[in-house]
Amino acid sequence: MARQLTERDGRVALGDHVLEKARVARERYGPFIDATAIMRILDDRDIVRYPVGIRFDAEPLHPGEFGYAMPLGEHPREGYCLFLHPAFEHQRELWPRLIAYHIPPINYGDIADAEDSELFGASLLGLTVDSYYQELCGIADSVAKHEAY
Repeated sequence: MARQLTERDGRVALGDHVLEKARVARERYGPFIDATAIMRILDDRDIVRYPVGIRFDAEPLHPGEFGYAMPLGEHPREGYCLFLHPAFEHQRELWPRLIAYHIPPINYGDIADAEDSELFGASLLGLTVDSYYQELCGIADSVAKHEAY
C-alpha cells in the first residue's frame, strides 16, 4: 500500500528544495554573495525560475515593507518586478539580503512562506536563520524610520 503524503511531507520537501537552490547559488556565485552576485543569481533560471527586474520605488509597498515581488501578468512565466524601497538604492551591500528573501515566493508562489524565505536567504548568505531574521528586522525598522521623516 502506498504511503499517504501529508502536508508536513510537502513542507519538508519544499524546505529541502529551497536549501538546494541556495546551495547551487552559493556554489556558482559565492561563497560571498554581493550585489553583483545576487543580480547574476536573478538571471540564472536554474535558481530563479521566472524573470525578475528590480525597481526602487515605494509606491506598491505597504508601510514598513522593504520589498514586494509584483507579478507582471497572469502567469509567473511573464515575470516579476521586485519593488525595493528607494532608501536602499545606494546601499548595495543590503541588496543580497533584500532580494534573497523574495526568491522563494517567486519560485514557488503562495506555498512559500516567511520561513522558506528566511531559510533560503540565510543559506544563500551563509548565516543562521536567526541572524538573517534579525538583520531583516533591522532593515524593516530602518524603512519605518525613513518613512517617519
